[in-house]
Amino acid sequence: MSQLTLCFHDDVTSNKEKIQRIFIEYMRNKGVFKNKAVLDENFLPDELLHRDREIQRLVQILAPALRGYRPSNVFIYGGVGTGKTACVKLVLKELDEIAERENLPIKTIYVNCKLKKVADTEYRLLARLLHEIGIEVPSTGLPTDVLYLRFFKEIERKGLITIIALDEIDFLVYKIGDDFLYNFTRINGELRRAKVSFIGITNNLNLFRQLDARVKSSLSEEEIVFHPYNAMQLKDILKQRAKLAFNDGAITEAAINKCAAIAAQEHGDARRALNLLRLAGEIAERRNSQVVLEEHVDEAARKLEIDSVSEAVRSLPRQAQAVLLAIIKSTKNKNKTTTSDVYRKYRDIAMRSGLRVLTLRRVGDLINELALVGLVEARTISRGRYGRTREITIALDEPAKDEVRRLLFGYFM
Repeated sequence: MSQLTLCFHDDVTSNKEKIQRIFIEYMRNKGVFKNKAVLDENFLPDELLHRDREIQRLVQILAPALRGYRPSNVFIYGGVGTGKTACVKLVLKELDEIAERENLPIKTIYVNCKLKKVADTEYRLLARLLHEIGIEVPSTGLPTDVLYLRFFKEIERKGLITIIALDEIDFLVYKIGDDFLYNFTRINGELRRAKVSFIGITNNLNLFRQLDARVKSSLSEEEIVFHPYNAMQLKDILKQRAKLAFNDGAITEAAINKCAAIAAQEHGDARRALNLLRLAGEIAERRNSQVVLEEHVDEAARKLEIDSVSEAVRSLPRQAQAVLLAIIKSTKNKNKTTTSDVYRKYRDIAMRSGLRVLTLRRVGDLINELALVGLVEARTISRGRYGRTREITIALDEPAKDEVRRLLFGYFM
């Protein structure tokens, strides 16, 4: 395989020639990938490994729709990367195929409630559902009551059994409340020909308990829990995808095993394992390697860790960012700091940045929140007759800490 040299040569005189040479060399290079799209989190394989029990349970719950009955509502729980979304999409896809083949009035709709400007408000959710059944409405301006009425009238006219899968449903519930669930479930008592059922997909195991009592009563939900994959299961999944994604001999078994082991240590997340495998392949190509090796996986893991930390920091409220910067400044020449030291640094940062200065107690609460997301560690220690205090440390390795420092200095300094 020809080597891809990603560097500028002295004999090339213009930027255009330099850039085109790199692109041409890249096109000529075979690379390690056969079909990189297979490693995308949205790719749906024909066979989902190690989820037979969960798939069978969901099929059993939805099967009554094939006889004209309304399926039970079902909530699907599990951590990130446990196969919830993939299993639901696979089952709905097969249900759609049977319904079309048998000419049955079944309509399945999948919506990701976390996507901004797609279904992150009640209006947008209703507009999306109407779009799925062939009705277009303005992006804003109509009362939601009108949208509900249009949706219910249309599915009643067509006599549809409508199964609505709401992924990341907790984001929508926290943003707009749970009245929309009540509106959809109670309408079944008024519809004569149509029926509506819900599939709620969430990482929050306590979501159903947090719903209003009347919503819980109207849902009468069943539940399926997806447990994390173990290292052997992740290895099987990665081997399945690697066979489709990489050229023959372009990845070692040791690299696959390492991806599986790293992801298993991080809550059995198959999505992270696939991202790790994809990034390791990309790094191998940039390093002109014909084979993905363990060293490429190590580099990919470091990069993903930094990327995930950066995203977590960017999503923090500005006050929490200021507290985090205060902790970083307080631990500049030492490993640990205290709440009082952090507060002094925070107060200076807030005043220089035009932020409202919070109380010491509120800053303590923000430190707890930073600890919950894994950015810092805070533990209470006894100082004998001097009382108790909290020791605070940054819970990041040096490369991640450097990236966070760079981000926060850009925001505040």
